[in-house]
Amino acid sequence: MSVTVRIPTILRTYTGGQAEVSAEGATLGEVISDLEKNHTGIAARVLDDQGKLRRFVNVYVNDDDVRFEQGLETATPAGAGISIIPAVAGG
Repeated sequence: MSVTVRIPTILRTYTGGQAEVSAEGATLGEVISDLEKNHTGIAARVLDDQGKLRRFVNVYVNDDDVRFEQGLETATPAGAGISIIPAVAGG
């Protein structure tokens, strides 16, 4: 299932500067695998060493925060919009 992934500025070096890319997958985990296949290195910025979403990276499928859904098993229906949003800290 084709989805659109919005890439934050800090990760655009992996996508050749593109702010949005297409990816395939029925779940978020499959979409991230497809992103890695086409944009090597991006998965390591989204997933930790155990293959789970990094603590300070928020991911939304449409408007739903995947941490409150099924995480990497969250369904990604055709046409869905996925947003990767790194947490920003300041003081």
